[in-house]
Amino acid sequence: MTADPYAARSETDNSAHSTAAHRPYREVTDAGGRVYRIGETDRDILGHSRKLMVYLPWLTMMAISVFEYAYGSAEDTLSHAHGWTQSNTFWILSVWVFFQAGIAFPAGWLREKGILTARQAMYAGSGMCLVGFLALSHLDNVLLAILGFGVVGGIGAGLVYATCINMVGKWFPERRGAKTGFVNGGFAYGSLPFIFIFNYGFDTANYHRVLDLIGCYVLIVVVGCAFFFKDPPKNWWPADIDPLTHGGSEKGAGAPADALAKNPPAVRQFTPKEAVRTGMLPLMWVALVMTAGVSIFGISFQVDYAKEIGFGPLVAASSMGVMAVINGVGRGVVGWLSDKWGRKSTLVFVIVVLGLAQFGVIWAGDIKSEPLFLVFAFLSGFGGGAFYPLFAALTPDYFGENYNASNYGLVYSGKLISGLFGGGLGSMVVAAWGYDGAYALAGATSMVAAAIALLLHQPGRPRSGASVPQPQTAA
Repeated sequence: MTADPYAARSETDNSAHSTAAHRPYREVTDAGGRVYRIGETDRDILGHSRKLMVYLPWLTMMAISVFEYAYGSAEDTLSHAHGWTQSNTFWILSVWVFFQAGIAFPAGWLREKGILTARQAMYAGSGMCLVGFLALSHLDNVLLAILGFGVVGGIGAGLVYATCINMVGKWFPERRGAKTGFVNGGFAYGSLPFIFIFNYGFDTANYHRVLDLIGCYVLIVVVGCAFFFKDPPKNWWPADIDPLTHGGSEKGAGAPADALAKNPPAVRQFTPKEAVRTGMLPLMWVALVMTAGVSIFGISFQVDYAKEIGFGPLVAASSMGVMAVINGVGRGVVGWLSDKWGRKSTLVFVIVVLGLAQFGVIWAGDIKSEPLFLVFAFLSGFGGGAFYPLFAALTPDYFGENYNASNYGLVYSGKLISGLFGGGLGSMVVAAWGYDGAYALAGATSMVAAAIALLLHQPGRPRSGASVPQPQTAA
């Protein structure tokens, strides 16, 4: 087996330095110059297992999932209650997506500069989420509703979302695929109860009470979980996993070793400017713009399409419920799968499945087959969510963890563009070309995105057959 050219090390003794728990650490530098801070366990830093930094973000993501994944099921009632048109309700969601994605980079920059802590971001986000639902409940003027739900609610949900995803990536650098996918999955299937509430127990007589209670629910869950949020120190690496040999001292250490072999750590810590200059971050951004646009299109129009072709409300609601559940579960599955297959290969596979599902929805609608419609809703839900944790894990794989909040914020900001053509512009395409034309365009867009994803590669790491740098001499 060929030795890893990056496996040489130099070590700096930092025993004079310690954490708040007075635990010494040392810094290990590989041949590429990347520094790993080892010696401190998660319990030294947090006072408890880092597993809590998976379960709490997961619970939080389930709470805020009602914003995006259940909204489509509430649109008809909102339109009747407030006197809005279908286009009004689509643009409200599109503006929400724009600000939910757009806040990721500035929030990440503020966190990495020490201006905003993870806990503060969560607290601010929870209050804004409450304002968003109160606006949707009590404001008839569509512009004010866009401001309250779309802008304020979008920023709030974006602060929570970005903080949760980055928290997991920082605490699990050796096996982030499965962990990120699990947490990200909550953002989809957490909405399932609300999809059925909005389809069966939500009307113009009770919409104030339902929306107000949902806003309070989101606030309580986010604030309760945020109390325990804390970032690890920069360059932190689990004490029981050697970052250079991938060997571990804990039982089952082969799992992170396998994950690191398929998805080796970034060769160094890239700042946002450096990440952009590699060309890989812009490529990831374009691929996410296209893929997320297709996903948002499906979320926005699937229930309406099912009703238009004559399927009953149960099938319409179930198709969205199936999409939400598989969307979420699929994120966890592909996160785990990406640790086995490699992140890039899994990403291409997922985007292709999403594209094929769009053509399948057309077929099922044309032949009026409810079972087939549910099958392709299943596949669309799988592909339409699974790519998010893959991009979230691929970003620190390529550019490191220290600037991940900003780097992933830049990649994820592509969703603000996709929100426009997936929701608002999508409604224009449906009006002009019909659902068949719109779904065909969505499928073709996915295939182009898959081709772009094939061009991705880790910056700075030699490809097969390329010359490798000589290991540096230990200091």
